[in-house]
Amino acid sequence: MTNQKKSLILLYTGDGKGKSTAAFGQAVRAVGHGWQVCIIQFIKANGETGEARSFAGLSDNVEFHVKGTGFLFKKEKREEAKDSARQAFAFAREKIMSGNFQMVILDEFTYLLNYGMVEWSEVKSLFEQRPANVHLVITGRSDNQQLIETADL
Repeated sequence: MTNQKKSLILLYTGDGKGKSTAAFGQAVRAVGHGWQVCIIQFIKANGETGEARSFAGLSDNVEFHVKGTGFLFKKEKREEAKDSARQAFAFAREKIMSGNFQMVILDEFTYLLNYGMVEWSEVKSLFEQRPANVHLVITGRSDNQQLIETADL
């Protein structure tokens, strides 16, 4: 990992299980190389997830943030979820652009695009403007062709 000349965008998508697990494996590997890693969960609302507890005990090299409101796709909760998603995306932008991390994991991020909570133009701009050494790992179900075409892997 340390020999990369340019940072990468890794996308774990599809039906079924294993996307977040694969991303968290990337985090463990990165920490083993001494990297600073930031993990942001976009959908889960409970900060006491097993993943959050595990990473809290593993390393001082990992920041873990749970920024969602839960799986709120009911019509009456959509605006609340959208507001939360916009705030979480702004938070992610700050972390990515800070220069403090070599890897930022955007867990379940594809839902923000799938449900129109953020615009592709904003996402693309962030990806293009990120510091050269920041690898992005994105998870979630998606058939967003623009995201798939943008990813390196």
